[in-house]
Amino acid sequence: MTRLMLVIFSMASTALMGAFIVAALTMGQDTLQPILIAAALGFVAAIPVSWFVARQIA
Repeated sequence: MTRLMLVIFSMASTALMGAFIVAALTMGQDTLQPILIAAALGFVAAIPVSWFVARQIA
């Protein structure tokens, strides 16, 4: 299940990081620091999401 989680994580982290960055930009946060924070939050949020999805599949 770990391998499945890693595959899902690679897709989920990209999607969540992009969504969080878009959300930050639409809120008017257009400097480097808020964009990096949004990307980091998306990366961290993808860990439990990918674990949950992998458990549901396996």
